[in-house]
Amino acid sequence: MAAHMRRLTHWYRAVINNNLTSLSSVRGYLSRSYSQVQTDFSSNRVRRTFTDFFHELYQHIIVPSSPVRPRGDPSLLFVNAGMNQFKPIFLGAADPRSEMATYRRVVNSQKCVRAGGKHNDLEDVGRDVYHHTFFEMLGNWSFGDYFKEEACIMAWRLLTEEYRIPPERLYVSYFAGDATSGLPADEETRHIWLSMGVPSDHLLPFGMKDNFWEMGEIGPCGPCTEIHYDHIGGRNAASLVNADSPDVVEIWNLVFMQYNREADHSLRSLPQFSVDTGMGLERLVTVLQGQRSNYDTDLFTPLLSAIQQRSNCPEYRGRTGEADVGKVDMAYRVVADHVRTLSVCIADGVYPGMSGAELVLRRILRRAVRFSTEVLQAPEGALASLVPTVAHILGDAYPELHKESDRIMDIINENEAQFLSSLKQGRRVIDRTLQRLENNDTLFPVSVAWSLHRNLGFPLDLIGLMLEEQGLSVDQRALDVLAIENENLRCQVQTSVGDTLVHLDLHSLAQLQSGEVPHTDDSPKYHYSLAQDGKYVFQPCHATVQALYCGQTLVSEVSGGQRCGVVLDRTCFYAEQGGQSHDQGYFIRDGLPDVLYPVEAVQLAGGYVVHQVTAAEVLRKGDQVQLYLDEPQRLACMVKHTATHVLNFALRQLLGSSVEQRGSHVAADRLRFDFSVKGSLSIPQLQEIERSIHNIITENKAVYIEEVPLARAKDIPGLRTVDEVYPDPVRVVSVAVPVADLYDSQTDRWTSVELCCGTHLLTTGEIGDLVIISERQMVKGISRIVAVTGDDAREAREAGQVLTQEVESLSARLATVASPSLAHANRLAKEVGILTDAVDCTPIPQWKRRELQTRLKGLQRTTNTSIRKLETKEVLMKTVNQYSDRAPGTLIMLLSHQQPSGKVLCACQVPKGFSALSASDWALTVCARLGGNAGGSATVAKGTGSGANLTEALRCAEEYAQDKTQNGC
Repeated sequence: MAAHMRRLTHWYRAVINNNLTSLSSVRGYLSRSYSQVQTDFSSNRVRRTFTDFFHELYQHIIVPSSPVRPRGDPSLLFVNAGMNQFKPIFLGAADPRSEMATYRRVVNSQKCVRAGGKHNDLEDVGRDVYHHTFFEMLGNWSFGDYFKEEACIMAWRLLTEEYRIPPERLYVSYFAGDATSGLPADEETRHIWLSMGVPSDHLLPFGMKDNFWEMGEIGPCGPCTEIHYDHIGGRNAASLVNADSPDVVEIWNLVFMQYNREADHSLRSLPQFSVDTGMGLERLVTVLQGQRSNYDTDLFTPLLSAIQQRSNCPEYRGRTGEADVGKVDMAYRVVADHVRTLSVCIADGVYPGMSGAELVLRRILRRAVRFSTEVLQAPEGALASLVPTVAHILGDAYPELHKESDRIMDIINENEAQFLSSLKQGRRVIDRTLQRLENNDTLFPVSVAWSLHRNLGFPLDLIGLMLEEQGLSVDQRALDVLAIENENLRCQVQTSVGDTLVHLDLHSLAQLQSGEVPHTDDSPKYHYSLAQDGKYVFQPCHATVQALYCGQTLVSEVSGGQRCGVVLDRTCFYAEQGGQSHDQGYFIRDGLPDVLYPVEAVQLAGGYVVHQVTAAEVLRKGDQVQLYLDEPQRLACMVKHTATHVLNFALRQLLGSSVEQRGSHVAADRLRFDFSVKGSLSIPQLQEIERSIHNIITENKAVYIEEVPLARAKDIPGLRTVDEVYPDPVRVVSVAVPVADLYDSQTDRWTSVELCCGTHLLTTGEIGDLVIISERQMVKGISRIVAVTGDDAREAREAGQVLTQEVESLSARLATVASPSLAHANRLAKEVGILTDAVDCTPIPQWKRRELQTRLKGLQRTTNTSIRKLETKEVLMKTVNQYSDRAPGTLIMLLSHQQPSGKVLCACQVPKGFSALSASDWALTVCARLGGNAGGSATVAKGTGSGANLTEALRCAEEYAQDKTQNGC
């Protein structure tokens, strides 16, 4: 247990400091002894004390928690440590114009989720009293400012003086060194603690596993020192440190970032040392409130009480393992933990879905529903009703929980209802599968079990329990193979061109900075104008090669055929950022006008623009080059980016200001825009959005772009921002209203205004046209629009008209065919299917697609009904023929009662030459009795009627045949 928690907390990081406290004063703290832990700390007070301590005493900047969805970090499903949002600083890649680049001392409380991926606590939650999927990480950081001594002094002072934890209950571990890695023991840290008065028998060395922290397979890392707390006290508990004892637990980890783990696994000293500390709020509150379980603190007790009020179970008693009969207390902990996670994630825009973080959240929700309804026997809706309690507990620190409470409850309720419906469907699937198994089969088909898990969202452990009740099991090894194959496939799908890009490493970045290589001037990317003929003119750009990056190092030259990163002193190329694709093009070297150096990708790294190039000839540092944009590609991106802003504005006009952007991507061929909305847009809404955009385009509004201080920009009424780190100053993009006028409170013109680093048109008329070709819900509450512009939009409209005409033609042909043959009906049904595929796949206006899909579904129902009737009649007639062949000379009539229509089909056959009875008369007599009609020949006939009295119809048929036969007429 303790080992697991140590690994877990190695990911909690923070940072701190400024005014240094003298060692003598620290020794004073050690001389004070609080025999009892103070219990007057509420969780809000603990959190506030932490941030105030570093802010007021040591001049740390308080940085708000980032959302739990990582900013531009595809390696993470969720933010899982306090340091995640500061990774650009550790990697030397922070935008030098951003506030983040100025950080030296920072403190915060970060929302974290550990479920899914490498750090996954999901299945452990509930089994014990300390695992969580959502937790808060208190942290303080130093980026190239203070280091080991100051960090230790601050930590000890906070714990022993501000939180009044008895020093004799604290134990400190430090890095013992590692001969294999060539790392010496961290004697510096050991001497710091000793000089502060920490007793030597409370100071313990440990190896790489416990006291060396790494960001990942590669990247910044370093030794750490951990502070542990003895819950018992009055003894020497040194032997229990890092020994999986629940009585002695780690509470704070101080990481000293001084190395970088290279791709070859070697270690290099970092150009700038940093401090990264992390302390779990839940565990600290447990200590300060004198408890042994996180669930017995005020972070959870109101929730547990609320759960008990909604369930049919006794109150929570904190039992675990075999003592927890029926897993009731485990269920309490699962529901309490998971509803916190659901609330925080949904408030931050992560909704239950089918992939990535959304899929993990879906599993969390379904696990919570299972324990709530099955173990605690709470009614449907009980889980969502806990959200206001979560907001009451955490809302002071994270006010978005109050703001989004209603939406969070709606999403939980909708997903719960969907899951309970899936459970019923899944049980039916299991029952049908069991019926097909042989009596001696004890293994359930793996393919069915995986389908239940992957498609219906059944937790695998639930499938196992349901099968166990039937005396069956599933081949777990085969199931694991399917899970691994699915994960490998997911990873392959996620692999992108970005994995092949040339990335400047932090050592090379530091070399450029220490060599006083100025950051790339990329302002020429905005140097374009609109000529009188209506064409855009892009100004030429001449530059000098400042650096070449090849093979993970800076080089002075590259040879022909080598792939490299080229850093120029200035560039007109747009680097991928802000959701806009990078520019393409080429440059030529002075003196070699016929040799092109194609630019394959463009990236930003710490203020330097890196052009990815495969050199056509030798290229050297200091060479002069002329840059040439792929102007059509750039212009297409400008069109799509301005159109994205107009689309965002049109959505807000129609749906209200509560609409929030959840993501976007601008490419040359199309734009994508994700936004929050309760459900999918209706046909009238899609039409209205396109009309609104068309009006803005035809009015040919001016697009105003101005660079202003970030603080000033945030004062603009109605400004739309997203969760990004903005540079300072920042570019403001406004449609129709000059930026200076936006600050005027008298201005009543509501318009599109956003902070944006992208390249834009100068007037809206150049968009030409816009058509939404796709709109669908990605997950509950988040929709994605895909749109095209200009000629592509015109072609989409034309394609929509063509398909409309084809649907109308097919509909007319179906209406004119009164009694089709079965072959003809099948041909019509095939035409409906082909046309349906064309409507589904062809880029056409989405509102038109929805209209045509509705009409085609109606046509499909019509043809299917016709085919079923014809097939039944054909089958009935074939059966009559078969009976006649087996019994020549026999009069045969069959009646078939159709469900649920209630109609009766009739078919009969009379032997050839049998003059006493006509088949058509026989069928007509019987069908008339059933209120229907019939027709045919003397030998075969078919008809229909109503099944009001089928027994009477059979009697009539028999009597009619007997009468005609006996009378011979």
